[in-house]
Amino acid sequence: MNDSGPQAPDASVFRAILHPHRSLPPKGFLILMVAIGSVSFVSGMVFLMMGAWPVMGFFGLDVLLVYIAFKLNYRAARAYELVELTPSTLILRQVSASGKAESFEFNPYWVRVLFTERHDGGNHLKLASHGRELEFGRLLNDDERRDFAQALSRALSDARSTFSA
Repeated sequence: MNDSGPQAPDASVFRAILHPHRSLPPKGFLILMVAIGSVSFVSGMVFLMMGAWPVMGFFGLDVLLVYIAFKLNYRAARAYELVELTPSTLILRQVSASGKAESFEFNPYWVRVLFTERHDGGNHLKLASHGRELEFGRLLNDDERRDFAQALSRALSDARSTFSA
């Protein structure tokens, strides 16, 4: 770490990139598709040898549909949210899977982190300032949203106390 002097006025105090969780990495996807394809091929060959040759096409169709479903899921995983806190601004940038981006800026001295729990155990995370509320963190699961709300609240509190002097 280089402590060569004071930070630049726009240096980040807190920065987080929120991505949706994907439990199956690309290598796991390849292994899964090979396993599904192999089982379908062997099963299709059994039906082919029994004379029910049209069934083999349906086994191939099943593999294709599983492949398409996973590819759509991986495409949706390209969405992310960037939360960046500087001494003068809190920036929330939401980027959809298609690449469309929206940015929102808040004054860190006025913005509040609202974390609300529902009766079913779910929760919502919002930023509120001057009567406006903006929901974010939908890419995270409930536990991650709870942890992130605490981390961002702490960072905002630290930034307010550090930079108000």
